[in-house]
This record gives sequence, structure tokens and C-alpha cells, in this order.
Amino acid sequence: MGLHKILKIVGLILSVLAAIWLVRIVITGDTAIENDGDLQNSLVTPFIYIAYITMAIAVVLVLIFVLKGLASGNAKNTLIGLGAFLIVIAISYMLASGVETPLKDGEMLSANGSRWVSAGLNAFFILAAVAIILMVLSGVKKIAKN
Repeated sequence: MGLHKILKIVGLILSVLAAIWLVRIVITGDTAIENDGDLQNSLVTPFIYIAYITMAIAVVLVLIFVLKGLASGNAKNTLIGLGAFLIVIAISYMLASGVETPLKDGEMLSANGSRWVSAGLNAFFILAAVAIILMVLSGVKKIAKN
């Protein structure tokens, strides 16, 4: 059995389990779950563990395929991409501002923590803008060829 078939089966199993727990959570209702700790443990906790498992599988597979790509000789392109990403992060951090912010649970988010949150948002916006521009340019080039 190939890796693709195994991943499809695992994805299907996780999807079905997540759907079952989601339906159980929706049927039970928000107020009942908020008021009963046993319901939280029996309904919400397994749903969270399914999300953790899915995330872990995705991260492991990404790492495996990145390392496989590096081993196959694509190190130069990978390092150029990593360098460009680090430059975007550095620019985002320089543009970010941080202010101590009170959180809902009564604690304070430090100015540095607030600056990193702002940097993450800036990086997202920069990368989204670059992606949109590249898609538009690709479309224009394709139209120009025809």
C-alpha cells in the first residue's frame, strides 16, 4: 500500500471521528457544556486531541518532505526561500509596535509579546500581498501569451 493510500485512510478516519464529536458537541449545546465539567472532558477533550493528532501528522509530514527535498539537491532553492521568509519576518518585526495589553484572564501581555503578535500580522499581510501580486502577474502573463 502506498503512502498516499495510507494517508487517505488516516485522513478519512480522523475526519469521521471529528465529525462525530462535532455533532455530539452541537447536539449537547454550549450552555450544558460550559456548566458541566464532565461533559467538557467527554466531548470537548477528545475533539481537541483529534486536532492535536491531525496537526502532529501534518507537521511530521512537512518535515519529512522538506528534509527529503533537501537531500535530493534542492538545498539552494530552499535556503533562498528560507532567507526570503526570514527577511519578511525581520521587516515585520521592525514595523511592529508593542504595548502592554491586559488579557481577558486578568494577566498582562508584555510589550515584547504584543510586538511579536503585531509582527506576525504584518508578516501575514506582506506574504498575502506578495501572493496576490504574483497571481495577478501570472494571470497577466498568461493572457499576454494568448
